[in-house]
Amino acid sequence: FRVSPLRTASKRVFDIFAAVLILMLAWPLMLLTALAIRLESGPGQPILYFQNRVGERGRIFRLVKFRSMRTDAEGDGVARWASADDARVTRVGRVIRKLRLDELPQLWNVLCGTMSFIGPRPERPEFVAALAKEIPYYTLRHCVKPGLTGWAQLRYPYGSSAEDAAEKLTFDLFYVKNHNLRFDTLIFLQTVEVV
Repeated sequence: FRVSPLRTASKRVFDIFAAVLILMLAWPLMLLTALAIRLESGPGQPILYFQNRVGERGRIFRLVKFRSMRTDAEGDGVARWASADDARVTRVGRVIRKLRLDELPQLWNVLCGTMSFIGPRPERPEFVAALAKEIPYYTLRHCVKPGLTGWAQLRYPYGSSAEDAAEKLTFDLFYVKNHNLRFDTLIFLQTVEVV
């Protein structure tokens, strides 16, 4: 799982190029998404959602997304898996999740270097702690920066359980072991096709 300095540099260049390209194309959609969230939720309600996630080498970072759930979605402080038909999701949230617009603010995380454009999806610290106890080698997915999109997202449907996480891990570890510029480009093009 060791990565050469040349690969690290080429991946960073790819990340910046992809993030800037998507930002240039998607900024009108991002403005419309922010406006739709504001109209649905009303003034004073947050448009963005910040959440701690586990990144490269197990470091915690703040992930940013468009808010797609009610503001009281986890009012009791207990972390819960999001499901495909989650009742906590707002009307606008359903649309932006389906179109994957809720993920676009994560381009800021990519530009800041806490995430890569391509890599395993970052999980919440609470889930990582539990999954690392249940699933052998789970923490190896943190050998690389987490990504906005990845091989597991393309090859496995929406996951909301430990069993799903175990299945997705096989794709994540394949990516961690075999990632290169050509593989990243393939994942990028397939992601654009899916979206």
